[in-house]
Amino acid sequence: MHRFRATSYVIHAAGWLLFLIFPVLFLNNGFKTGGTWVLLGSSFYWLFCLTYMVLFYFNLGYLIPEFLLKKKYIHYSVIILFLLGLVYFLQPFDKLLAHNPRVQSELQAIAAAQQSALKPVGPATDSMLNNGRLFGPLPHQDLRMQDPYVKTGSGISPLLEHSRNIDTISLVIFALLTALSIAIGTTQQWQTTEQKVVKAEAEKANAELSFLKAQINPHFLFNTLNNIYTLSVTGSAHTSESIMKLSNIMRYVTDEVSEDFVWLQNELNCLNDYIDLQRLRLGKKTQVNFAVKGNVLKHKIAPLILIPFVENMFKYGISKQEESVLNMELIAEADTITFFCENRIFKTASTERTGVGIANTRQRLEFIYPSKHLLNIDNDGQTFRVKLTLHS
Repeated sequence: MHRFRATSYVIHAAGWLLFLIFPVLFLNNGFKTGGTWVLLGSSFYWLFCLTYMVLFYFNLGYLIPEFLLKKKYIHYSVIILFLLGLVYFLQPFDKLLAHNPRVQSELQAIAAAQQSALKPVGPATDSMLNNGRLFGPLPHQDLRMQDPYVKTGSGISPLLEHSRNIDTISLVIFALLTALSIAIGTTQQWQTTEQKVVKAEAEKANAELSFLKAQINPHFLFNTLNNIYTLSVTGSAHTSESIMKLSNIMRYVTDEVSEDFVWLQNELNCLNDYIDLQRLRLGKKTQVNFAVKGNVLKHKIAPLILIPFVENMFKYGISKQEESVLNMELIAEADTITFFCENRIFKTASTERTGVGIANTRQRLEFIYPSKHLLNIDNDGQTFRVKLTLHS
């Protein structure tokens, strides 16, 4: 945001610098003569520049947001017409043109040439100079053309005749700057609206992600407490060990799950504690295989993103009557983390249900790993397979 504002300030400064230079270039033969400083010190030059700068920012900063963007088109049009009349009255360009050194020198040259053409030749010259003229001005002569500073009856220079002519260039410049300010104002409004939408979507995504985490944590802890309760009821000697592992899990869930990403090794430690808790209540007919390959120390992962799949295995892939095998594998490569798990389905009543944890995990993956994950779940009614690939 600050970078965008800095860029906008630079663009505005560069644009107005060009605007200030143009009169010097086109009205004063560039920077070749000392008249440049005379022009820059002229009040009419600054009247020309400041008039349009004030009108531009008045329109951009006040009129557009207060009237145009609020759809008060009639009020906006009336004010613009009033400003147009103000520019017509001030005539900033014509006044700049009439009082710049280049035009004044050209007018003096024209006046001197006209006086030279009207000067009599011969013996009557002295008499004409003493008396002002021999026979009076000729019918085709206009005394006003002898001196460009001779005022007409209206008191206005006959070269520009401001009272009779419209300062078209000033009006055109006003129209262009008004259109430019409208374009800039609407673009800024569009960008602001877009930023608000993006921010709102991000806040919504964070809120949904926090809600999903809040759902997963109690769900995970509830299942773990049920397992410890089963151990205590059966009088297992591993009850105290189970409570210690649960304490480790709760510490991890409390301290690190609030972060978007945690070290993969910490996630695996929590996962191993959970698997150990599950092993304590399993019989000899259940075999749990968990293999870890690659360098896990250099990777980070979203917290509790793997445990819902493991929970699902212990919930639906164990039988007290038949032998069951739970296979899990995690492979950490340079840019990817791949997790695979497979189990036979024994609880046929839940074959079409993937569990609350997995459903929430799908949504979390969409928020945390957009376009950077691949989740394949295969359920043929007999075997449940999951393959999750995360790209860094």
